[in-house]
Amino acid sequence: MNLILQALPIAAPTAGWAVHACLLGRRLRSARTDRLTGLMRREEFTARAPRALRHPHAAVLLLDLNGFKQINDTHGHDVGDQVIAAVGRRLAQWCRERGGFAARLGGDEFTALVRLAPEADADAEMTYLSARLSAPLDTGRVTLAPRASIGLCHTGHRPGAGISDLLRGADEAMYAAKRCGDHWRPAGAADAHRTARVRRPGRPGQHLTLLTPVWRKAS
Repeated sequence: MNLILQALPIAAPTAGWAVHACLLGRRLRSARTDRLTGLMRREEFTARAPRALRHPHAAVLLLDLNGFKQINDTHGHDVGDQVIAAVGRRLAQWCRERGGFAARLGGDEFTALVRLAPEADADAEMTYLSARLSAPLDTGRVTLAPRASIGLCHTGHRPGAGISDLLRGADEAMYAAKRCGDHWRPAGAADAHRTARVRRPGRPGQHLTLLTPVWRKAS
């Protein structure tokens, strides 16, 4: 009993620090993780990217859901949240299968860093990803087929480029796909004269349908 009483002054502060460390760790994980999708946030993605980009087959993707505002306006934000969460899960699974990871940049915009060998059929890979993302989703009110425009920028096409340049290339390719109504587009060679203003000339392709109702439940 005496030994227990003697140990209490030492054990109490130790337990307090353990609880504090646990709470701090939980807070840090929450700050790095998007609440809705469970994916990492932009800051965590850019922090992890430099190491992942050392792999010779690394490629960066950026995707954006077409017409997402229409879903929020028509079916409500709770349905929109279900769509975002589902797309995040599907993208994360596809990335894990290719030795990579994904992040939600904000709103309906996502990014990913994966390994795609140069000899891989990029069109087949992106078509497969697009099909997985657009699989029917039953929200409880309406079944929707999410659709995305995808931009792909392979490190092999821009040797030595950092994550910012690769994201810019993927972003340009994504908006090219959106303008043309394609599922995806690859980034071209870097052009030193291009600027951010050239990169995003407005929000083209708003007439495209992202979430096409497949089947609506009777009210």
